[in-house]
Amino acid sequence: MEKYIVFVLSYILGSIPFSLIITKIKGINLREVGSGNIGATNVARTGNKCIATLALLLDSLKGFIAVYIAQQFFDDGSFHMYASAILAVLGHMFPVWLKFSGGKGVATTLGILIALNISLVLTFVFIWLAVFFAFRYSSLASLTSTIAAVLSSFFFQRDLFFTLLTVAILIFLKHYRNIVNLLQGRERKFL
Repeated sequence: MEKYIVFVLSYILGSIPFSLIITKIKGINLREVGSGNIGATNVARTGNKCIATLALLLDSLKGFIAVYIAQQFFDDGSFHMYASAILAVLGHMFPVWLKFSGGKGVATTLGILIALNISLVLTFVFIWLAVFFAFRYSSLASLTSTIAAVLSSFFFQRDLFFTLLTVAILIFLKHYRNIVNLLQGRERKFL
C-alpha cells in the first residue's frame, strides 16, 4: 500500500503547476504568453528573469522531492525511485488539474537527476548551456541535453538508463512541434 501512496504523491507533486501559479500572482496569464506552455522556458518569455528562475527551481524541486521521498520509504533499490521519477515527470507533462495539458518536463527531469546522479546533472546542464548559447534555441538545448544524459547513463549508471530513456521519449513527444519547427527553420530563438 505504501508504494501506491508514494507513486500517487510523486504524480501529484509533479503536477503542481508552479510556473502558472507564480505568473498568475504577478498578474500574467502564462497561457497567453509565447507558446502558451506552462514550463520555465515560457516563463522566461515574459521577460522577468526572477520569476523564470523561480519557476525553474520549483519545477526541478518537485522532481527531486518525489524521488527523495521514494528513497526514504524504500531501501530495496531502484524500482520505486525510478517509478517515482517517471511519475513526477508525467505529472508535470499531464497534470490532472489542467486537463492533462502541462509542460515539457525538462526542469522536472533536472530535479530527478539531482536526486539520482549528480554527475549526470553536470552533463545535462553543461550540454544545455553549450547548445543554448551556441544556437539560442531552448528546445534544441533541452533535447540535446536529454540525449546526453541518456547516453551518459548507459555508460556510467546502467540501471538508470531505461528510466531516462523513458523520460527522453516523453520529452521528445512533448517537443514534437518544436522539432518540426527546428527542421523547417521556424523555431523561435531567444535573443
